[in-house]
Amino acid sequence: MTGTGMAALAVVGILLLALGAVIGRLTAGRGADRPDLDLGTPVERATFHTLHTASLAAPPLRAGLTEDTARKAARRLRPLLGTEALCLTDQEGVLAWDGPGADRHRQQVMALVAEVLDSGRSRSVHAECDELDCPLRWVVIAPLTGEEGVLGALVAYGSRESAVLVRAATEVARWVSVQLELAELDRSRTRLIEAEIRALRAQISPHFIFNSLAAIASFVRTDPERARELLLEFADFTRYSFRRHGEFTQLADELRSIEQYLALAGARFGDRLKVTLQVAPEVLPVTLPFLCLQPLVENAVKHGLEDSRNVCRVTIAAQDAGAEAVVTVEDDGVGMDPQVLRAILAGERTTSSGIGLSNVDERLRQVYGDDYGLVIETAVGAGMKITVRIPKYRAGVHSSAGPRP
Repeated sequence: MTGTGMAALAVVGILLLALGAVIGRLTAGRGADRPDLDLGTPVERATFHTLHTASLAAPPLRAGLTEDTARKAARRLRPLLGTEALCLTDQEGVLAWDGPGADRHRQQVMALVAEVLDSGRSRSVHAECDELDCPLRWVVIAPLTGEEGVLGALVAYGSRESAVLVRAATEVARWVSVQLELAELDRSRTRLIEAEIRALRAQISPHFIFNSLAAIASFVRTDPERARELLLEFADFTRYSFRRHGEFTQLADELRSIEQYLALAGARFGDRLKVTLQVAPEVLPVTLPFLCLQPLVENAVKHGLEDSRNVCRVTIAAQDAGAEAVVTVEDDGVGMDPQVLRAILAGERTTSSGIGLSNVDERLRQVYGDDYGLVIETAVGAGMKITVRIPKYRAGVHSSAGPRP
C-alpha cells in the first residue's frame, strides 16, 4: 500500500474516533425506537453511519476541488459533522454552501478564510450576525491542503462554541485533503501515462514508416490493387497509433492495428515472415492499455527478421482464462540474454533491441498492479515468448475510443 493510502486509512480512523461519540448520541435514541432490529451498539451504528456518509462524499472529491465537486461533497459532509451550515472554498472564493444563512454569511466567508489560507492552521471565531434568530453563531475554519500547499478551506457553522466541532471539522478537513491529494495523484498518473504513450509513439521506427512507403511504392506499377490496399492499411495503422483520445482501448482494436502492422511488414519481407494468429472471440471486447501489444509484435519482428536472415515465425494468441484474457507473442528469432532483458525492464539499460518492452511493462504494472507485468521467456538463439495477463474488469479501466472506421 502506498504512503498516501496508509495516510487515508489513518485519517479515516481518526475521523471515526472524533465523530463516533457525537453521532452515537444522535443515533442511540433512534435505535431505541426499533428494538426489533439488531444494528449493534450505538458506537457501532455511529461507525457504520460515518463510513457510509464518508464513502458518499469521497467520489466527488476524487475529481478535484471545483464548484461542482464541492457542491456534491458539501451535501454529504454537513450531515457527517452535524453542523447547521457548511461551506467549501478554494483560494479565490466560495465554491459551495450547504445549509441556511448563505444570504447573511456568504459575503463574509473569504475574510474569515484569509488568515487560514496564509497560515495553514485552523481557527474558530464567533460569527457576526445581527439576526436574533440566526442559528449560525460559531464558525470553525480548517485548511484544505494538497501537494502545492493550502488549496482552500472547510468552513463549519454551529449554533454555539464547541470544542468537539473544532476537532471534528479539523479531522474532516484532513480527510478531504487526503481525497484531494489522491485526485492529484490520479491526474499525475494520467499525465504520466499520456507521456509514456507519447514516448512510445516516438519509438515507432521512422525506418518502418519509410520502408512501408517504399514497399507500397514498389507495387504501384506491378500490382496497383495491392498498393492501394497497403496504403489504406498504412493510413489506418498510423491513424490508430497517433490517435489523441483515450488511454485504453479494446483488444479487438489493438489486434486490428497489429494486423495492419504485419501486413505492411509482410509487404517488405515477403515469404520470410510467417504469422499465426489465434484469437478467442470472447476476449475481443476486453479493455487494455492503448498501444500495449503492438510494441511486443514489433519487437518480435525485429528480433526475427531485422536481426536475422532466416524465416521468422511469429505466433500471436489471445485466449480466455476465466477472469482474465491471456495474450502471448512468440517468435523464433535471435532471442536475448536474460540478464540484458532484466536490465532493460529495470530501466538500467536502453537498447533498440528492447523496443517498448520496459514502457509496456511499466504501464501494465501501473494500471493492474505488480502481478500483471510482462512475463518473458528468452535466451540467446532461442527466440522470445512474451505473456500478458489482462483482467477482464478493473475499476477505472474502460475504453473511451469511438467506433472503428
